[in-house]
Amino acid sequence: MSGSTGLELVREALLIALQVSLPILLVGIVVGLVISVLQAITSIQDQALTFVPKIVAMIAVTLLALPWLATRLVEFASAMLSLR
Repeated sequence: MSGSTGLELVREALLIALQVSLPILLVGIVVGLVISVLQAITSIQDQALTFVPKIVAMIAVTLLALPWLATRLVEFASAMLSLR
């Protein structure tokens, strides 16, 4: 394996990691912003109020996107194993 091939494999692995984590992180950001706006409007500053909805939403998105996530990861793993 040459240096450029190794670099391409690392690049592909980072892109797959980004694609897999992006939907979950985006939902966490959006839910966090909505909760922050609601806290600012109502003057409720409870720290647990920010974490629980974010965790629930991120788990829900993970469960909904699990087939797609698994497909992407299996395709990448099979591509890596076929290089030998």
